[in-house]
Amino acid sequence: MLETAPTKPETPETPETPETETPEAEPPKQHRRRGLAGLVVSLAFLLLAGGLAFSGFRYYNWCQGASGPRTPLTFTVSEGASGSEVADALHERGVLRCGMVSGWLLRKDGLQDRIRAATYQLTTNMTPHAAFLILSSPPVVQTVRLTIPEGYRLTQIAERVQEELAIPQKTFLDAANSGEWSLPPYLPKDTATTEGFLFPATYQFTKGATTADDVVRRLLDQFGTEAKDLPWQNAERLGVTPYEVVIIASMIEEEARVQHDRPLIAGVIYNRLDRGMPLGIDATLLYDDPTPDGQLSESDLRYDSPYNTRLHIGLPPTPISNPGLPSLEAALNPAKTDYLYYVLCGADGHHRFAVTFEQHLQNVQACLG
Repeated sequence: MLETAPTKPETPETPETPETETPEAEPPKQHRRRGLAGLVVSLAFLLLAGGLAFSGFRYYNWCQGASGPRTPLTFTVSEGASGSEVADALHERGVLRCGMVSGWLLRKDGLQDRIRAATYQLTTNMTPHAAFLILSSPPVVQTVRLTIPEGYRLTQIAERVQEELAIPQKTFLDAANSGEWSLPPYLPKDTATTEGFLFPATYQFTKGATTADDVVRRLLDQFGTEAKDLPWQNAERLGVTPYEVVIIASMIEEEARVQHDRPLIAGVIYNRLDRGMPLGIDATLLYDDPTPDGQLSESDLRYDSPYNTRLHIGLPPTPISNPGLPSLEAALNPAKTDYLYYVLCGADGHHRFAVTFEQHLQNVQACLG
């Protein structure tokens, strides 16, 4: 029998053990707490930032508004003031709610360089837009009316100028009597005073921006405008200069009460001048009254003044008032009469005229009793 090789006994296979995953280690609890805290901080920061942004937005809008009583006030922007300085000053005066925000708005709207140095009329509690619109617009010019009646003297004009324009009387009189004015051919150069040439009329002057020189120049210019069409060529025929015509017109202005009398009084003045008689017009002495009470006493009538036309023959040295156009016309167109005297007669202010002294005395008796 055949021998067979012995059979190697099978070694039983060892079953494969399945690989197992090693679990990750859990983070420590301390790390978890830190992460949660960071999240809370981030959320808090976001909430805070959002709250600040919302509050800032509300404040920004509030600064652009206005409320409360609106009290008028005067506000002056100084030359060279910056936009932020103007905004801060407006805030301090109660015009705007905020200074810094309003200054930013001023720059944002491009108005900073358009603010004008001037004085403005504002109110408290205005919006920035309304206030800046006024400050960046040409200021409204306020004017003052100045009325000079016919026959006013320089001293009376000075009083009126002080009342209406707040220019001190002395300041005005110093300017009017400076000797620096002229108005050819009427007011010669180097004449000491402008008396007689400040034309009576109604004028408009800028409030707070008018000087004494401005007033004098304006009134002198008006004289030139009004007088240019008068017949000044008559002055030579009458034997007087244009300046002396104004002196005569100033006396007519003081003496005449009704228009009809102006050329007649002018005729008397020229007739007396032609005859070398004293004019005897008391209004000239009242202009230089030694006792300025509006009355002439016996001692006043003996006062040796160049304005005393009872004592001195000829015209006074200057006009005694500022005449209007009717008196200037009369001085250049006197009535052709032989009258040498006149006396005030009647409540309406008319005069009676006479050729002789005897007729004059009769008129005095009839008119004055």
